[in-house]
Amino acid sequence: MTGFPILSVMLAVPLIAALACLFSDAKSARWIALLATLVDFALGVMLWANYDVGGAQWQFTESVALFAGFSYKLGIDGIALLLIMLSVFLMPICIGASWLSIDKRVGEYMAAFLLMETLMIGVFAAQDLFLFYIMFEAGLIPMYLIIGVWGGADRIYASYKFFLYTLLGSVLMLIAMLWMVNEAGTTDIPTLMAYDFPAGAQKWLWLAFFASFAVKMPMWPVHTWLPDAHVQAPTAGSVILAGVLLKMGGYGFIRFSLPMFPEASAQFAPLIFALSMIAVVATSLIALVQHDMKKLIAYSSVAHMAIVTIGLFAFNVQGLEGSMIVMLSHGLVSGALFLAVGVIYDRLHTREIARYGGLAVNMPKYALFFMVFTMASVGLPGTSGFVGEVLALSGIYQLNSWVAAVCGTGVILGAAYMLYLYRRVIFGEQKNADAAAMPDLDLREWLMMVPLAAAVLWMGIYPESFLKPMRQDIASLDARLARAKPASDAKLTAPKPGAAAEAEHEPAAHGGAH
Repeated sequence: MTGFPILSVMLAVPLIAALACLFSDAKSARWIALLATLVDFALGVMLWANYDVGGAQWQFTESVALFAGFSYKLGIDGIALLLIMLSVFLMPICIGASWLSIDKRVGEYMAAFLLMETLMIGVFAAQDLFLFYIMFEAGLIPMYLIIGVWGGADRIYASYKFFLYTLLGSVLMLIAMLWMVNEAGTTDIPTLMAYDFPAGAQKWLWLAFFASFAVKMPMWPVHTWLPDAHVQAPTAGSVILAGVLLKMGGYGFIRFSLPMFPEASAQFAPLIFALSMIAVVATSLIALVQHDMKKLIAYSSVAHMAIVTIGLFAFNVQGLEGSMIVMLSHGLVSGALFLAVGVIYDRLHTREIARYGGLAVNMPKYALFFMVFTMASVGLPGTSGFVGEVLALSGIYQLNSWVAAVCGTGVILGAAYMLYLYRRVIFGEQKNADAAAMPDLDLREWLMMVPLAAAVLWMGIYPESFLKPMRQDIASLDARLARAKPASDAKLTAPKPGAAAEAEHEPAAHGGAH
């Protein structure tokens, strides 16, 4: 594939298709969107097949100088590769989920999704600081339209809240980027990842980026836009929002906050731990009392993404790898759960848990798939959810056993609210005749569910195929973080007698088991 600009082609295909959809009738727009997303998925498979594991860190690079130091630079490492694959895998499923449920302004809807695909791939492939920023921020626009035009009754409120929350933090990030370019003299992201910014400036730069990434994840307490956005968004909007857009926050921490500001990351690790612990416990308890299926899954997303931040700031390989697997797994599982909600919503037009019950009788195939995704969300061994959570929690346990213990309660609470949801919807007495009369999955729904279930089981049974492409990049990041690694709780709680003064001067790099 030498010389073939595959990343640019992957950006161009959905963009051209989006323009075509704007000038097509509803039926044509659906087929154009499906074909374009399948082509991009095929290109993604080629990308993965030709990725040289153990080769150069940055592969498939492209660079065109534009103006005023701004460049069109693309390239991926193993981390970006897997997130691009997640994006192109979910997009055809989103088009399929919208096939019948979206019947107004279909061309514009499909164009918005295709534009979203271009911008998502652009975020993960960008190697120029300002190109990343443009892609990162522009992704707000199609999602804002998808919620605001095709959403539920309170869609205007939810879309404004989503837009304002995510935009506000990014203004601070842009100011930080301008300072960084002035300081380092380059907009090249790989160069900036190896640049040693002054320790005094790192603190402010880290906070500026944190303002954007924390909202995107979202972290507690700036998570309140997420349940509103999920409830009001159409099914496919919820799938891509949970599946990919939340991962941009985690990717931002991996690509910017940790490698560019390692000392500041270590300094603010206790803040991350505190916010993440609160998120795991509080949002899990909130999920437990929800009556709306989408809200329950939305709050569970906040709890799962808190495990990601815990692992990232564990400053060791297990934590970093675990966070990446949790992101990939959550992208598949939460997307699948929202899809499962959409399937029965299309039949009964309500998301109230109490309106269902006993669906195992008349929808046994649906009940089977819903069970697979519920078990993956709970973290059952053999599913994708287990691998990531075990790695992330073992990573943080090496650094601080108390943080690991509190976050471990999220696994117990997750089992509580997901199994409680499953029991009420799938089992029990069929009290509503309309729910009892719903037909089981049709062919289109089968074609959406099977790939997701297969991917969830594949990641759970053979996680090495996902860990292998990013292992070298995780190791490079871990080496970059080694000099700023915070002390483990073993060192903090059990100093040698009379060694208090020496402990203050102990090199930070010695802390934390590996």
